[in-house]
Amino acid sequence: MGYFRELPDLAYQSPLSHKNSSKDYIIIKNIFRRTKLADYLKDAVTIFQKFIIGDGDRPDTIAAKLYGDSRLDYVVILMAGITNINHQWPLQDFQVYDYALSKYGSETKMNEIKYYKTFEIRDEQDRQILPPDLIVDADFKIDGTAHKFPSSTRYTIRNDNGYSQLDDKDEFTVATDNIATAITNLQYEYLENEKKREIDILRVGYLQTFLNDLRDIVRYDQSSSYISANLAATENTEVVNP
Repeated sequence: MGYFRELPDLAYQSPLSHKNSSKDYIIIKNIFRRTKLADYLKDAVTIFQKFIIGDGDRPDTIAAKLYGDSRLDYVVILMAGITNINHQWPLQDFQVYDYALSKYGSETKMNEIKYYKTFEIRDEQDRQILPPDLIVDADFKIDGTAHKFPSSTRYTIRNDNGYSQLDDKDEFTVATDNIATAITNLQYEYLENEKKREIDILRVGYLQTFLNDLRDIVRYDQSSSYISANLAATENTEVVNP
């Protein structure tokens, strides 16, 4: 990943057993400079736009598509706020099934109901009675229209299949009136995976400005540990009399 080329180096006291002396250092990348970058991004909301990750897209393929350079994959990752690519990047559709099977242990468990999700219900005056997408259990119910005033009150369910009017009853339940739909463990994993597809990306017009700012942000300021703009040293605690 090109991101690590942008990070400055850190001279760290050597933990290696075969070092020559207590004054030996090893050069590593200072990944903690990312904290300063996170603060910068938090205040730069105007440089973002939304992007939907397609099935099979990777950070490098998105970088190539947007910025013409797959080595800028780290720009995609940083803008999306991703810190763990394995957990925060969406799986391909065919991988979700395998992941769910591994997680739940069997197809039977995988296809058990995890929860129910409500449909929207409105009355004859278009007032919302039940909001959509509430997570409920199998025993969930709402008061019916049988004793409402006026007596002409009617409720209508709205979902992807259209509208359907509920009968005049004392109560409406998940089991008898289909006011919510069942979501299985497998469906839940697909839904959670889909949530990961929408990310923030850097607007193309801000790319060079961002890269310049990035290099300035991670560069070292002069201090007692300063060696150069791209190299600092930690204190060597093994040296008694330097």
